[in-house]
Amino acid sequence: MIKNFNTDKTGIRFFGLSLARTLAAIFFALFTCFSSASAQKKIYVLTDLEGVSGVYKFAQTREKDSPLNIQACEYFMGDLAAVVRGLRDGGATEIIVLDGHGSQAVIPHLMEPGAKYITGKPRPRTFGLDESFAGEVQFGAHAMMGTPDGVLNHTQSSRSENRYWYNGVESGELVQAAVVAGYYGVPTIMVTGDVAVCREATKFFGPNCITVAVKEGISREAAVLYPFEETRKALYKGARKAMTAIPKCKPYILELPIKVRMEYLNLDPTLPKPVLVTKEGYIQDALHILDF
Repeated sequence: MIKNFNTDKTGIRFFGLSLARTLAAIFFALFTCFSSASAQKKIYVLTDLEGVSGVYKFAQTREKDSPLNIQACEYFMGDLAAVVRGLRDGGATEIIVLDGHGSQAVIPHLMEPGAKYITGKPRPRTFGLDESFAGEVQFGAHAMMGTPDGVLNHTQSSRSENRYWYNGVESGELVQAAVVAGYYGVPTIMVTGDVAVCREATKFFGPNCITVAVKEGISREAAVLYPFEETRKALYKGARKAMTAIPKCKPYILELPIKVRMEYLNLDPTLPKPVLVTKEGYIQDALHILDF
């Protein structure tokens, strides 16, 4: 009973001090745990080749291991290194780079430290991407098919000239990648490429998404190129800035089911000339946006 409780002042002070220390330890542990979790800033870098410095013709991107392609992949690694350094210096705790170009572009001996690189086939399109990432960077990107000033513009296939409309809005590979990232709640925080794809990124993702232009398109295979020293400084600064933009960027999410219209050229050699084909349908799951 309360009246029998030991009321010795020393005991009360000792008991109170012990309780206070215990509570303080618990709060400190919880704070440390939550702070550590919130401090984790994992970044997923989805790469392509057409949008890197010095690349402006399909011979550089299609013909794997040709002299032009090897050189283009070296350009790719130089640009990518600048982005990795910028992300890391901006506070990224982990960086995963996915080699997203069709014929692959990563050159292992030129890999910048501070990131992990996923390459080779077969593999899932967005291997390793999940809810744990704070943001996605679309590196070396290109504008959608039909963009007049888009260097090497295309959507999925430059040969069959695919075009896609999602819920009535024509969209390119930027949106396709962002929709998959958005499924996991991951925002697109940075896009690099030519002026046209940067304009496209701002249109779809808003002004808070950091864009870095490394060249300006004149036509599909002609461009005003910027010196590598300048583009790589800009890529580094942009990547650092992108880390501060994370709280302002929102995941890109399309209303489900996604209504799709697709146009492409049937290039069957038995036909007298290519035939334009149109397909329409619905996608029930954002993860399967590329399966249509």
